[in-house]
Amino acid sequence: MPFPDIEAVAGDRWTIAPQTRRFIRPAKFLPHHLDRIKGAQFGTVAEVLKGFRGNYETTQEATVGYRLKDIDLIDGVLYGQKSSRSLRPRSRRLPVYVPPKRSTSGALFESWVGNRWFGNWLSDDCLTYPLADEYQTPVTTRPTRWDHEPQYTQKLDLKAIYVDDVHFDEVILFRDKGQNEGKKKRADQVREKLLASAPPFSVHPGVFILRGKRGDSRLLSNESEIAEQFVSKYGFRIIDPVASSVDDIIHACAGARVVAGVEGSHLVHGLMVMPPDSTLFVIQPADRVVSALKVITDRQGQGYAFVVGEGTCENFGVEWSDIDRTLEMVLA
Repeated sequence: MPFPDIEAVAGDRWTIAPQTRRFIRPAKFLPHHLDRIKGAQFGTVAEVLKGFRGNYETTQEATVGYRLKDIDLIDGVLYGQKSSRSLRPRSRRLPVYVPPKRSTSGALFESWVGNRWFGNWLSDDCLTYPLADEYQTPVTTRPTRWDHEPQYTQKLDLKAIYVDDVHFDEVILFRDKGQNEGKKKRADQVREKLLASAPPFSVHPGVFILRGKRGDSRLLSNESEIAEQFVSKYGFRIIDPVASSVDDIIHACAGARVVAGVEGSHLVHGLMVMPPDSTLFVIQPADRVVSALKVITDRQGQGYAFVVGEGTCENFGVEWSDIDRTLEMVLA
């Protein structure tokens, strides 16, 4: 039988940042591109459309900390008395285990989505880390996984202790999903840290971040041609994150008026450092439209624009004329 989430049995909880009321601004887009949307990820099509259209107020939930005692961490799952929480998929078929002999205490700052996608690790888990560092010893169940992770870890001074199967005498967890003002402040502090650790930058029209064939399939068939059009008409820079250091990426994105590219985690490189008054320009496949990155630009008061291509994640294209017209709205 499924257990309730482990938060339900926490004996001690407190509010770290209160809830926030926020007006959601509309994105910049060509109206007929909404009709192209065939499927959505991380929400229904109706929810994605609502976020894109904006013009409404929403309540962003509070950030909450909670403390638990006598918790077993086994194979990426936290087990309490008749409660549990999965931090990542189990590697073992059955959730049967011998209680761990090793004991510790700490604060976990990782999330299921942060363990699955680089973008969520950078945009969410790295913002929760300062809370863990404030309340206990930060711990994590996941070894380093992504190419740029060690560089970000060093720049943000993340000093979490890796733990495997272990018994927590006491563990602190956080509910940090709400995009409240406290989380915005932590995002601003992370940006300042990253900028301070990288070479000087200058303000420029924009950067196109290449995606290519990496990660979950979102193959823009004419990506290189589109990128070159951004360069020739608007003076953008092109950067391939796989072939670039974090310093290179920060240098390219920190002063960009527009950060553009196919939807995906690689755009979070730009989101973390782009100027407060800049815009994220996202190219989306029709069968996997996502508004998750707009949630971040809404929190930071930045602009968001998008176009929807024709085809599927496996192979889709978009006309430069549609991008051009949308970009003109952004720059107007």
